[in-house]
Amino acid sequence: MDILYLIGRIVLAVFFLFSAIGHFTRVQMMSGYARSKGVPLAPVAVVATGVQLAAGGVMLLLGWYVWVGSLILIAFLVPVALIMHNFWAVKDPQMRMVEMVQFLKNLAIAAALLVVLAYSRATGWNPIGLAP
Repeated sequence: MDILYLIGRIVLAVFFLFSAIGHFTRVQMMSGYARSKGVPLAPVAVVATGVQLAAGGVMLLLGWYVWVGSLILIAFLVPVALIMHNFWAVKDPQMRMVEMVQFLKNLAIAAALLVVLAYSRATGWNPIGLAP
């Protein structure tokens, strides 16, 4: 079972690390989208959330305080789902569907992180011995 946990955790980590890279390399584009959703100081928010994604992703990848990394990433996903993917406020049916898929994706990944958090806390699983 531990190998499945490790594989899942690495896949999640890579997803978040690629997302972090996007936040750092496409600040202007992502800021425009964030601004359109009413996010204040959009460029700062994009970089700050990139740091959040990178920190959580590295923690998952290294197995270092995985429960903290999971919480960091959940703290990113839930507000982003509610603010950036508020499908209930979108008039265009196609765009509403796109936003709903993104909203549900964020919640599903947050749920997966809750499982990672629970498993890491319950088992004390730590493959490289960096932290409890």
